[in-house]
Amino acid sequence: MRQQPKERGFLGGISQIAGGTMLGVTMLASSIVAGSLVGLAISFRNLPDVRVLRSYAPTETTYIYDVKGVQLASLHDEANREVVPLDRISPHLKRSLLAIEDSHFYYHQGVDLTGVGRAITANFKKGGVSEGGSTLTMQLIKNLFLSQKRQFSRKLAEAVLSVRLEQIFRKDEILEMYLNQVYWGHNNYGVETASQSYFNKHASELNLAEGAMMAGAIAAPEKYSPFINFKVSKKRQEQVLKRLLDLNWITAAEEKKAREYKIKLGKIKTWQSSKLPYVTDTAIEELNQRFGRETVRKGGMRIQTTIDYNFQMTAQKVVENAYERMGNKKYQISLVAIDPRTHFIKAMVGGVDYKKSNFNRAMYANRQPGSSFKPFVYYTAFATGKFTPESTVYDTPVRYRDGSGYYSPRNYGGGYSGAMSIRTALEHSANVPAVKMGKEVGLDKVIQTCRTLGIKSPIEPVVSLPLGAVGVTPVEMAGAFATFASNGWQSETTSILRVTDSDGNVLLDNTPQPQLILNPWATAQLNSALQSVVSNGTGKEAAMGRPAAGKTGTTSSERDVWFVGYVPQLAASVWIGKDDYTPLGKGVTGGTYAAPIWRSFMSEALQNEPVEAFAPPAKFKRPGG
Repeated sequence: MRQQPKERGFLGGISQIAGGTMLGVTMLASSIVAGSLVGLAISFRNLPDVRVLRSYAPTETTYIYDVKGVQLASLHDEANREVVPLDRISPHLKRSLLAIEDSHFYYHQGVDLTGVGRAITANFKKGGVSEGGSTLTMQLIKNLFLSQKRQFSRKLAEAVLSVRLEQIFRKDEILEMYLNQVYWGHNNYGVETASQSYFNKHASELNLAEGAMMAGAIAAPEKYSPFINFKVSKKRQEQVLKRLLDLNWITAAEEKKAREYKIKLGKIKTWQSSKLPYVTDTAIEELNQRFGRETVRKGGMRIQTTIDYNFQMTAQKVVENAYERMGNKKYQISLVAIDPRTHFIKAMVGGVDYKKSNFNRAMYANRQPGSSFKPFVYYTAFATGKFTPESTVYDTPVRYRDGSGYYSPRNYGGGYSGAMSIRTALEHSANVPAVKMGKEVGLDKVIQTCRTLGIKSPIEPVVSLPLGAVGVTPVEMAGAFATFASNGWQSETTSILRVTDSDGNVLLDNTPQPQLILNPWATAQLNSALQSVVSNGTGKEAAMGRPAAGKTGTTSSERDVWFVGYVPQLAASVWIGKDDYTPLGKGVTGGTYAAPIWRSFMSEALQNEPVEAFAPPAKFKRPGG
């Protein structure tokens, strides 16, 4: 019968599994390296004193504000952490962590010669740094005391401090510090808050399947988080389980049972005290990408977002009222508002109720835009200089070879209308002319237009692309239409205006730096055509007594409905759908459901803004003219 690892803490019996000869060599080599590093430590007198960890407590707090200085939230290093002792952490998680991160943890003295050798071999084969050979002790030292730069001096200091740490603290104490300090994504620091967020369980209650999934997420929480991409997280979990099996720390039966266990996720518990949680979630995510989560976590930042608190409250109220009127409690609504002059996100609603579902659909929900994608096709046509809104297109039957079969586009409601202008085709959201135009100007050029406008979601040049056969996010749509509103001028879409440290030193300044990325004449032609959608077409419910342009979108089977529109001072996207992708119901369209929400928000948000008209096409030179 296989013998389970016993705790020394909990892995004291690994020697019986690893084998005496290999273990003896490893321990001897580690002792030699450790002894050498102790000697080197004499020359590292200026390194931090690891004994401070006995009373270690983060001190600085990060504050988040709206664009006018209204405080939205504060983030302290301990804000989302509950320290728990090692005996209140599941042995399944501890075992999984050691298996995937440092299987010789209980035998090295801070530096693992075997791990270093393995890393050198892997890096030599790959011709770059793919593995670091760091032990858990070294990772803890790096996160608490040293910079994240990969350089020899830092690695040497890291090794010296690791040896010092292991001379002062017991292995179980180091493991306990690590598990309570490590970042697990979604602002979860430490095993307890991460466990409750991921699985709605205490850390002591995790089973093998859950423990392996959590252990696998440590290396790259944003990549391996099951909240972001469950398939990737599941694959990583299976790697951890295989490693456990290879080490003989679990049986094949245990590995199979854990691999087949149906994971039940909890809810992200980030920013529970934030006034605007969708906003603060997004701000921290952007800062994590720019500075690294550890820099953000250690605090002291003053973050001024681009969000206008009053705009945000208006957006939330409009969404809540619309949700109540709809009556179907499975509906979700997203609203994003962007200033075309700066590309600052002024309001962002990621769902109908953050407390029930804190998934930010505005930022992360890739949904098909339906006919609200058509402006990208027609702008591409106008940019050639060969077409205007009055150019004739044909709404007549057509069939294209697409992949392994044939594709015949159909109009919403069926039927064909024959010859019509592009303006009329947009007003009535005719599908067939849009598909024909996409083929004529080239689907690759349509995709290029999307990329120019900042849409980063994957796009394939399929024949049905002009009808929105692609997944995009509401913030991508709002940002792209904001560039139409500014007549082709664009800055980077962001929710962060400025970041300083606690002493006022500027760390990030997102002052707009607009660039002209679209042809002004073609953009003006599109603005003219999309105004007709609001005044005479499917977007009539968006009309609000001032010049406005926009486009409705309704996907097949009514799974997603949109209205994306703008005035010169503000652009906004409204999306309605269900998280399970089931149909919203017969007759639910972008024009009848999303457009009124857009109108309600824009009417209130623009109360103090003067009425402005769009620049006429005649003001600009026609391409090729």
